[in-house]
Amino acid sequence: MALSKWRLTRFGPLFLYRMGLGSLIGRMILVLTTTGRKTGLRREIPLQYEEISGALCVASARGQKADWFRNIMANPEVFVRAGNRRFHGRAVPVVDPVQIANFLELRLQRHPKIVGAIMARAGLPKNPTRSQLEAYAVNRALVVIHPFSETPARIDLEG
Repeated sequence: MALSKWRLTRFGPLFLYRMGLGSLIGRMILVLTTTGRKTGLRREIPLQYEEISGALCVASARGQKADWFRNIMANPEVFVRAGNRRFHGRAVPVVDPVQIANFLELRLQRHPKIVGAIMARAGLPKNPTRSQLEAYAVNRALVVIHPFSETPARIDLEG
């Protein structure tokens, strides 16, 4: 039985982190641990991220419907593994389409091929216009994760 693409993209990074090889993918993929809003159990999910002013920013392609995002809405305290870094922090939800579009523009500048492919898969051109990004961002969500050991920095996603 062949592994589904979803299983590989989800469990491949988790496997690498569990084997102590998170540094191989940690520049783009973190493992976010949330507390299940119904069960209270730990939930781990690998997600792409960007570091901005010392905070880690993660966008939700499923918007506010993503389970990990809903868990954060119920309990914003999270644990993060990003490469060799491990820390507890607070996740601050962002649902403003303008701020999310700013984040997407930054991701496109930093990773044009990967993010361009994601945009193309979503039905957008690889280099979308600002208005296309803002329209796309309406159904998305973002979290900004601040480590507890640091004073939260102001993240300028307002342009």
